[in-house]
Amino acid sequence: MKLGIRVLLGYFLIVGLAGIFIQRVFLAEVKPAVRQAMEDTLVDTANILAELAADDMKQNRIADGNFANRVREYGHRDINAKIWGFRKTTLDYRIYVTDLKGIVLFDSTGRAVGQDYSRRNDVYLTLQGNYGVRSTRDVDNDDRTTVMHVAAPIIDNGKMIGVLTVAKPNNTLQPAISQSERTILRWGGLLLVLSLAVGLIVTLWISRSLGALQRYARAVSAGERAQPPTKGASEIVELGRALETMRQKLEGKQYVEQYIHSLTHEMKSPLAAIQGAAELLDEDLPEAQRRRFAHNIRSQSQRLAELIEKMLALAAIEHRQTLENIVTIDTGKLLEDLVTLLEPRLRQAQVTLQIDNASQLPALRGELFLLRQALLNLLENAIDFAPPASIITVRAESDAAGMVTLVVTDNGPGIPDYALARVFERFYSLPRPHSNEKSTGLGLCFVQQVAQLHHGTITLSNRSNGGAEARLNLPAAQA
Repeated sequence: MKLGIRVLLGYFLIVGLAGIFIQRVFLAEVKPAVRQAMEDTLVDTANILAELAADDMKQNRIADGNFANRVREYGHRDINAKIWGFRKTTLDYRIYVTDLKGIVLFDSTGRAVGQDYSRRNDVYLTLQGNYGVRSTRDVDNDDRTTVMHVAAPIIDNGKMIGVLTVAKPNNTLQPAISQSERTILRWGGLLLVLSLAVGLIVTLWISRSLGALQRYARAVSAGERAQPPTKGASEIVELGRALETMRQKLEGKQYVEQYIHSLTHEMKSPLAAIQGAAELLDEDLPEAQRRRFAHNIRSQSQRLAELIEKMLALAAIEHRQTLENIVTIDTGKLLEDLVTLLEPRLRQAQVTLQIDNASQLPALRGELFLLRQALLNLLENAIDFAPPASIITVRAESDAAGMVTLVVTDNGPGIPDYALARVFERFYSLPRPHSNEKSTGLGLCFVQQVAQLHHGTITLSNRSNGGAEARLNLPAAQA
């Protein structure tokens, strides 16, 4: 199971359990809270009515006096009240009065007159001087028929002369309780949905950060240029920076070891040639041989200088992860400048460099110095292999993806099949048709690094009608 799913499930489980627990607590508190409010109201009502009934009770006319008549009239009132969205059309109080022996003297319903209520908690506790209250079912084993009774003493001159009880069915408050429960369930469900949404967002955020870190690690493992993630959780960003620092240190150590080994290997041949020629120059040689050995020393020294210069340039670009000084480049003008720079070499090689539609070439987006050096290497490579009196052509192709491909073609011997897969290797070089000297083998490697740094590609292949074709794919400038 992926980490993101685990985080989501764990988060939702915790929030879900907390939500369900809170919901159950609320549901468990709704009914007691409503009944507590009702009981509080019944206490006030019972005590007010006990005061109003005191005069009739003292005069022994509680069953047919003014108080009884007013209570009976209360029961026949028409009412149509809308209370918090509920329609109330009935009056639900039941009122009865007992004497000090618990015998019912008056009952607003008329059903309990003459009965002994002395053992009923509301009457019994009140007669004992305590708070009298009870909740009794009208139908056994049916909690929906419970009725709450609250009693109050009838006092005359500080002496109890009777008990008045006010009763109200609990089910009259059931609609309010049910609505509260539905509201709690509805909002509880919404809370769970919102919790799931928040958990999903947090999980996606963490997964995205981890995914960026994972892609960075894979790119580094594949030897690609990559930047550590800069957005997301701060811990993941910091981890990415730590990995980048570790990668740079490891690569730096390996890079130095590899370059020292490669440079030592490549310098052996010219150094040996220089040493041999220098030893021979100490001998008494004819002037022609002396000049030839001196020329060898100069050419090998130049090769060493070129090798070191190109290795420094390659080392600088291989360690870069991003471009600097990105500008829009006029491709036509850049190629014209390179033609001017290469004019002596073109004249010496008796080769013509032709640029197709130089004024209409699409502009490039990148680092001018690097692209200039990359194109210079491609053109120099083409000049080295082009036969005399031939034409080197440069053209551009655009695609819908916003990329421009610069195509450099020559009419030389092409690339041997065995070398096609190795032409971009460091220090790999093919013999020039018109010279016995080898190149440094770093030019095409430099071009490949520049292309990758610009998120482009470089390919080298043979043409069907002879010669080689280099295709440098680079991002075009936005219109």
